[in-house]
Amino acid sequence: MKEYKYKINGKDYNVVVNEIEDNIAKVEVNGKAYEVEMEKEVAPTIAPVAKPAAPAPTAAPAAQASTPSTGGKKSGVQSPLPGVIIDIKVSVGDVVKRGQTILILEAMKMENNINATKDGKVVEIKVNKGDSVLEGTDLIILE
Repeated sequence: MKEYKYKINGKDYNVVVNEIEDNIAKVEVNGKAYEVEMEKEVAPTIAPVAKPAAPAPTAAPAAQASTPSTGGKKSGVQSPLPGVIIDIKVSVGDVVKRGQTILILEAMKMENNINATKDGKVVEIKVNKGDSVLEGTDLIILE
């Protein structure tokens, strides 16, 4: 069991994560129980980056290297911490460079620039201005 306390738009939230089974998390928010379905595709995005071996001319190592990624693989830019989306700096179809600010997340009363993790094209924006997000949530999908 993990307990988190958040303040979003001036309102306090006490979140208790009781258990996670497969892709379903049983949580309580301010005493009310919820079952939260989590996306299963998050783990494969992380796994190839963690396991690059000797033959490495694939897209996963390119995403870590300073050279532009090729091959058209999609990957999500994830929220590094829980917060509220206060500005989205890109649109679907925009071409971005690694390190470019793509949105701004307010967390713990601070504005945090969220940057592109690789060179690519914005193919999907999964959040809207004002949305509350949790750590690890896909925010923008790059190709």
